[in-house]
Amino acid sequence: MGQTITALERQKRHEDRISVYLDGEFAFGLPDTEAAHLRVGQVLSDEAIEALRAIDALSRAVDRAVRLLARRPYSVEEIRRYLASKDIAPGVIDAALARLEDLGYVDDRAFAQYWVENRERFRPRGARALRYELRQKGIADAIITQVLEGLDPAESAYAAAQDKARRLRGLDRRTFRTRLGDFLARRGFEYETIREVVGRLVADLEANETDFFAPHDTDEDEPEIE
Repeated sequence: MGQTITALERQKRHEDRISVYLDGEFAFGLPDTEAAHLRVGQVLSDEAIEALRAIDALSRAVDRAVRLLARRPYSVEEIRRYLASKDIAPGVIDAALARLEDLGYVDDRAFAQYWVENRERFRPRGARALRYELRQKGIADAIITQVLEGLDPAESAYAAAQDKARRLRGLDRRTFRTRLGDFLARRGFEYETIREVVGRLVADLEANETDFFAPHDTDEDEPEIE
């Protein structure tokens, strides 16, 4: 019992894939490297057909993941969720991820490093916020700890506060401290870091821009940031 290959046609949209027709009907597609072993007129057993369908499913899952990774790096768990959303079977997803790891396309530590460096460059976050984000992406705690070790929280917070501070021009110092402190807290920075950085910014602005704060404003009797 089996079926006969009646046609092997290169796909128009995916030129590296071959459409396989069995007994006159489309059966599945294959990478051209796999289809090279087939010929028209060849009879395939049911077991051989199932094996080729498995190759097809794995190939399509890997191709989907590679197209996703062309946008930016993704964690293993993000790719798993993405493939699952495309109704790909769990076993196929596992095999696809193993293939991607073998090819060097996925690496959770490299992804975590990329994520932290990207945040530091464009939207600095405190360690607490970064740890939460990375956990949401399925990164193991041990990897998160490693990639966060080299961060200087005060410098990250100072960088994060620059644009926000400019938008608070004209406020009295007390309101400025409160709003900037709240902003940095939402970015995941710790209390001690926030107090240090807000004080540093106030001092810098007082030294360099005498009209930054509301006239006649003073820090006398100002409460600590809560």
